[in-house]
Amino acid sequence: MNTPEEIKLVVKSKYAEIAKSSSGSGCCGPTSCCMPDKNEYTVFQDDYSNLNGYVADADLGLGCGLPTEYAGIKKGDIVVDLGSGAGNDVFVARAIVGEEGKVIGVDMTGEMIDKANNNNLKLGYDNVEFKLGDIEKIPLQDNIADVVVSNCVLNLVPDKHKAFSEVYRILKPGAHFCVSDIVVHGEMTEELKRSAELYAGCISGALQQDEYLKIIENTEFKNIEIKKTKKIELSEELLSLNGEFLKGIFSITVVGYK
Repeated sequence: MNTPEEIKLVVKSKYAEIAKSSSGSGCCGPTSCCMPDKNEYTVFQDDYSNLNGYVADADLGLGCGLPTEYAGIKKGDIVVDLGSGAGNDVFVARAIVGEEGKVIGVDMTGEMIDKANNNNLKLGYDNVEFKLGDIEKIPLQDNIADVVVSNCVLNLVPDKHKAFSEVYRILKPGAHFCVSDIVVHGEMTEELKRSAELYAGCISGALQQDEYLKIIENTEFKNIEIKKTKKIELSEELLSLNGEFLKGIFSITVVGYK
């Protein structure tokens, strides 16, 4: 099995490539999931195009849900988006918080931060900020956020316990997170577990749904609720290569309170 640092390097490399190409053919996007030989599958990605604040240049097709839909963001909130990419969810959240609030995007890939900053430069928002940083060590102070969102990113983090502990740390007392993420039902083959490339593609890094929710519960979050579940439909070609397990891949959108 690859070490956590090796996995991070693979993920960084993949997302740097996506940022530079702007193809949107990454992790949980509409066509590809970094599978060997570029096998593709279709993900039920939610449509952002009709949302207030939507910026086409920021939408690289990397999400597996629409966390802002269930995040309960209010005018004036401070929102943190983990794994913010080119800024897709950040700009949607900015439309909700208005001039009175603030939205901070955090991403570990410098190329994504550059792309997000370029997008924000065109928009001229002075209450949007993008920070380079690791989700296992978020570069923000304690108790800063009213809402934390994330879209198909926490499944990419090797230490999910640490990631959710960091989410808990940066949230204000009584505040909450809303994340969309990939989980699995059924046993994963050892080959899939060992593949760092599949980790970068959301598969190998995904946990069993019960295990994922248990980590959130063990981080002392309360009122944990799955707001939405979507089954990920895979191509017949991909299913034939990877067996029955891959029929059990889902996107869930989860809320929890500090």
